[in-house]
Amino acid sequence: MSFFDKKIRMKLARSLFTKTSPLYVQYYITARCNMNCEQCNIIYAQADCPEMDIQKIRDTARNLSKIGVCMVLLIGGEPFVRKDLPEIIKAFVDNGIHVRMQTNGLATEKMISDCVNAGGHDISISLDTLDEGVQDVINGVPRSWERMIESVSIVNRLFPDYGKGFFGTVLMPRNMEHIIDVLEFATAIGWWVSLVPCHTTTLDTPLGFRTFDATGVCSFKDSDYPVLKRVLEALKESRRKGFNLYDCDEYIDDIYRFLTKQPIQWRRRNNNICDSPNLYFAIEPDGRIQPCCDYKIDKDYFVYDENFPNMFRSGEIRDEISKYTAKCMGCMYGSYPEITLTARFLKPLMHRFKLFNTEKGNTLKRMSKEEMIKLAQDIYLKNRVRREGSVR
Repeated sequence: MSFFDKKIRMKLARSLFTKTSPLYVQYYITARCNMNCEQCNIIYAQADCPEMDIQKIRDTARNLSKIGVCMVLLIGGEPFVRKDLPEIIKAFVDNGIHVRMQTNGLATEKMISDCVNAGGHDISISLDTLDEGVQDVINGVPRSWERMIESVSIVNRLFPDYGKGFFGTVLMPRNMEHIIDVLEFATAIGWWVSLVPCHTTTLDTPLGFRTFDATGVCSFKDSDYPVLKRVLEALKESRRKGFNLYDCDEYIDDIYRFLTKQPIQWRRRNNNICDSPNLYFAIEPDGRIQPCCDYKIDKDYFVYDENFPNMFRSGEIRDEISKYTAKCMGCMYGSYPEITLTARFLKPLMHRFKLFNTEKGNTLKRMSKEEMIKLAQDIYLKNRVRREGSVR
């Protein structure tokens, strides 16, 4: 069995060709979370938003299937705090939609197993460093790093051979010189790294999930730029050497522009406007469609509504969302830029095709928690010696 079945591959091809059939949806199934990450504002942005029950979620899955959605990212908050997560996964799988689970890595083995049995074989776990102390500070939870590594070992043991694991790694000043460590570790255990730069904003211009960086720990200063440039160039070179970096060169280059306050370029083939909702959009916990993580539209369109497919196809929802996308200065929220780049640029498209249509990456290493911790510590110590030696 392949990572994407034949029907999903056909829908993916249609989405990439027409650019009017949504390829990807981020569904925030809850605002609840059992961590307090310093770079995250999600739990506050959606704190007043109720969650859909399983029947509304089944209706949502059917409607998304009707408009051609290929893939849904189940995100939060922390999706695994919902005890009905396996039922949620099954609702989408039964409607021919590929599911990716995104988690902070604190899930129990039973919950992971139940999700795998429901059809989930694609997961993203937040891992920002191989330094246990630094990760625990970022997460605001003691021993969280160790529990995350345990979840990775459980995933590698329970996933089918065609399953895939990704580390969603947030790039901050605190961990920017640790990113290569994470990439080396990911490659060694058969996972991939997908990088997202930390997004910040100010109290006078609140934007969705961007954090209010009162202490300055999430914001890059001019003095950080040379190291940032070196790290990003090293990442691109590592991918060329065969390391499992999911991100393309265009995306990595735009991370540097974004963090150094230069205009990003990934939207340049679409009049500097993103592809929401034609290729992707977001769903709030209560079922309302939104353009993305940053903006909420004025009108309420509930994806579970039986009329939603007709409203989407008529262009009514596109017209409403375009009021926001037309004035947006752009983001680097991982999946959105990467999907536009895949749809509009040849090299990223070929990179994705190889990743998801060859045996490359079907190499999840069956290792115990203790073996993974030792591997991670060895990689971190080796690279720390190299980093400190280069400073001298």
